[in-house]
Amino acid sequence: MTTLLWTLIAIQIAMAAFDTIYHHELTERLAWRPSQRHELALHAARSFVYAGLFVVLGFLELRGVFAMVVIAALAVEMFITLADFLEEDMSRKLPATERMNHTLLAINYGAILVLVLPPLVRSTLDPASIRLVSHGYWSALMVFAGIGAVIFGLRDLLASRRPDAAVTPPEDLVSTLPPHQTVLVTGATGFIGRRLVQALTVAGHQVIVLARDPAKAATLNPPFRLITGLSQLPDDTMIDAIVNLAGEPIANGLWTVGKRHRILASRLRMTGNVVRLIKRLARKPAVLINASAVGWYGLQDDETLTEAADGRPCFTRSVCADWERAAVQAERFGVRVVRLRIGLVLGTEGGMLANLLAPFEYGLGGPIGSGRQWMSWIERDDLVRLIAHAIATPSLAGAVNATAPEPVRNAAFTRELGRVLHRPAVLPLPAAPLRLAAGDLAEELLLGGQRVVPEKALKHGFVFRYPTLGAALAAILGAPASDSVSPAPEGHSALRHAGL
Repeated sequence: MTTLLWTLIAIQIAMAAFDTIYHHELTERLAWRPSQRHELALHAARSFVYAGLFVVLGFLELRGVFAMVVIAALAVEMFITLADFLEEDMSRKLPATERMNHTLLAINYGAILVLVLPPLVRSTLDPASIRLVSHGYWSALMVFAGIGAVIFGLRDLLASRRPDAAVTPPEDLVSTLPPHQTVLVTGATGFIGRRLVQALTVAGHQVIVLARDPAKAATLNPPFRLITGLSQLPDDTMIDAIVNLAGEPIANGLWTVGKRHRILASRLRMTGNVVRLIKRLARKPAVLINASAVGWYGLQDDETLTEAADGRPCFTRSVCADWERAAVQAERFGVRVVRLRIGLVLGTEGGMLANLLAPFEYGLGGPIGSGRQWMSWIERDDLVRLIAHAIATPSLAGAVNATAPEPVRNAAFTRELGRVLHRPAVLPLPAAPLRLAAGDLAEELLLGGQRVVPEKALKHGFVFRYPTLGAALAAILGAPASDSVSPAPEGHSALRHAGL
C-alpha cells in the first residue's frame, strides 16, 4: 500500500473520530435520544465493519476468495452509510458542521476506494491465501483505530437497546389548563420551550411560536402558528397567556464583556417587546409567565431560600433582577405576572445533566470543587407542569421558585448520578483551574449555589411528580424503578419534602 493511501486512511480515521466524539457524543448526545435508536444501531454495525477492515489493512494480505470478502465488507460499509444518511434526514436536523464533516468523509472514502479496489480486484484472481504482514507504525495506527471502533460500536449498540425512560404523555403535562387556550411562547425552540409547545399542541391548545429562525421551529410539534416578530400580531389577536422563555444562553461561553451584554440585552429586549405587545392588544392576556432563575438570590451558603428571601450581589443576580423588573411592567395593564425563578432543569436533551452524561458514562465524573455547593434542580416535565399550573391558578403571582422541594449538594448529586448510571463518580474537578479558565462563570454557576425551596408553588397546590433527585434521574435515564425512590403519586403533598 502506498503512502498516499495510508495518509487518506489516517485522515478518514481522524474525521470519523471527530464526528463520533464531538457530534455524536458531546453536542448531539445521540446515545440518550430514543428517537435515534435506528441510527445508533447503524453506527454500531458500521463500527464493527471498520474494526474488521482495520485488522485486515494493518496485518493481513488477502488473496482469492478472501479478497472478495474484503470487497464485500467495503460494499456493506457503503450500504450502511447510505442507510445512515436516510435515517438522519428523517429523524433529526444535522448541524452544519456535522453535515460538512459527513461530506468530507464521503469524498475521502471515495478516494480510498479508487486506490484500494483495483489491487483487491486483481488479487481475487489469485489462489486463496492469507499472509501476515507488517506496515510499521501504520499497523500500530490500525490497532488503535480498531480498538476505538470496537469500543464505540459496543457503546452505540448498547445505547440502541437502552430501556425506555419514563415518558409522560405530553397532554398530561398541561391537563390543569382550561380547554382551547391560546398561548404565545417565546424561546420555543429551547430545551424547555420545545417540551412546552409539544404538550400544548398535543392537548389541543392553540400555540403561537415566536422564533427568529424558522428552520429551528420546523423541529417543533405541529400544529402551531409561527411568527418571527411580535409586530406580526395584529392588535385584535386573542391571547390567553404568554410564556416568555427567550434569552441568550448563559452557560455556553465565557462571560466576556460582549457576552455579558448579550445575556442581559437579549432578555430585556424580548421582555420589553412582550410588554409593548400587551399594551397594544385590545384584549389583554390574563397572565404573563416570565422566566427568571435562582441566580436572583446570588451566591448563598446553607440558608434555605423561599421567595421571601433577599439576594446577594453578583452578575446573575443583577441580570435576573433587571429581567424581573422589566416583566413586572406588564402589571400596569392589568396582567398577572408570574416570575419563575428556575433552577437547574434536568433532562437528556439539554441543560447541565446532558453535559454531564458523557463524562459520567465513561467513569470520569466526580464532584465539582468542594462538592458542598447547593444545587437547586427541577425535572423538565415538572417545570412544564408548573408553568401550566401557574397559568391556571389566578391566585399565583409574583416570584415563584421553580425548583424541586429537595435541593442537594453537588457531592450528593454526583453520587446519585453515578449510582443511576452504575458508574464510579470519584474524579473531582478542582476549583482552581475552573476559576482560572472561566472566572465568574465558574464561580457563580459551578462552584457556587443556592438552597432554594418552592414554598409558594406548594402552598398553591402544586404537586411535584419528582420531588427527589433519585426519582427524577431514574425516570429521565430509564433506570429500573427498584434502583431509586419512586415518584410522588398524584395528590400526595410534597410539603414535608421542603421542610415547610
